[in-house]
Amino acid sequence: MDTTPTASPSGPTRRRVLGAALALGAVAPLGLARTASAATAPAAAGAAPSRLTLPAPTGPFPVGMVPLHLRDESRLDPNARPGRFRELMATVWYPARAADADSYPPAPWMTEGALKAFLDDAGYPLPLSLAPLTSGHQGAPVHRSGRPLPVVLYSHGAGSHRADHTVVVQELASHGFAVVTVDHTHDGFTEFPDGTVVTRDAASPGLYPRDYAADLLFLLDQVVGLAAGRNPDVDGRTLPAGLLGGLDARNIGAFGWSKGGTGTALAMVADRRIRAGLSLDGPMACNPAITTDIDRPFMMMTADFARATNPYAETFWGHLHGWRLDVQATGAVHGSYGDTMTLIPQAGRLLGMTEQQIQSQVGTLDPQRGILVQQAYPLAFFDLHLRGRHHGKLLDGPSKAFPEVVYHP
Repeated sequence: MDTTPTASPSGPTRRRVLGAALALGAVAPLGLARTASAATAPAAAGAAPSRLTLPAPTGPFPVGMVPLHLRDESRLDPNARPGRFRELMATVWYPARAADADSYPPAPWMTEGALKAFLDDAGYPLPLSLAPLTSGHQGAPVHRSGRPLPVVLYSHGAGSHRADHTVVVQELASHGFAVVTVDHTHDGFTEFPDGTVVTRDAASPGLYPRDYAADLLFLLDQVVGLAAGRNPDVDGRTLPAGLLGGLDARNIGAFGWSKGGTGTALAMVADRRIRAGLSLDGPMACNPAITTDIDRPFMMMTADFARATNPYAETFWGHLHGWRLDVQATGAVHGSYGDTMTLIPQAGRLLGMTEQQIQSQVGTLDPQRGILVQQAYPLAFFDLHLRGRHHGKLLDGPSKAFPEVVYHP
């Protein structure tokens, strides 16, 4: 059976810290400044911002998004009622048409039902007003340049959700990628269009990295359908103008965090249509270990599951026979490569947590620098291997722009 060890930092879990802050926002108009540079500083005297914030993406395009309700009729779901096919919620993020984007509403970080379940699980079952908004405009028309959009798939970690790396996702979309994120149903928090909310069930068989990989391969097929002009939404949702036929089915990458990083690697082993893969601190823990050679580009951004201490990652590294890179941000921990890098410091200060308590969740890496690392390295990787664009020598070796990033040979 596949296994995925998880990090267990001391102090409150990141879910409980965020849950407490979001619940507190329902009864106190507190928060932090909206700019990314203020994400780790107390609010100015007399200020009363209304919600936590995510840094804006840096690309030239505004961002659009649309959710999709998908059903895989080739797989029964062992975690659902008998006879039920596997159903997934996904979101397509993409560069939006600048002339129209602002007339479409910004998307919330999580849907209301999924976020309430998140709060219930954290022990704070209250309405929320502090949840962040994203830079994604719901249903905005797609920016069309005459070329189809390269695609990147995203897989979250155990017990998480498809919004967990919105900082990276909307950064890629703002630079011209279509990014398709997916909830791995029964291993996190997801809400379906009819209001049904599905979370982890301790009595169910559970999901393993191979199940994540199967979800990604199904998602890959849906991307191919979208590229061919077919709408895969089970409910027949009207898709944004320009999305059907606007994706490049021959130019697809994938990335994932934690168990999603392992799932990304397994999906690459199984399907050569994934041209480039990125793991954000994936344990690479499977039984058996991943020993199939991969001849396509793969990058590892490691922290708790670095090769020096994780034999699964070291074994996997030895089977990468194409372009490969292993980088590690000094002071990063397992949760550093994600939205919590900015949300936890904001929530922690709102709750009066000490710096030590905050660092137990996001490490000693400066949060502002951590966000810049998240925005720069995945973009440089997918730009190079899906579009042939170089970001200087960022991926060639130690960079003066990122002195905290160590390159492991």
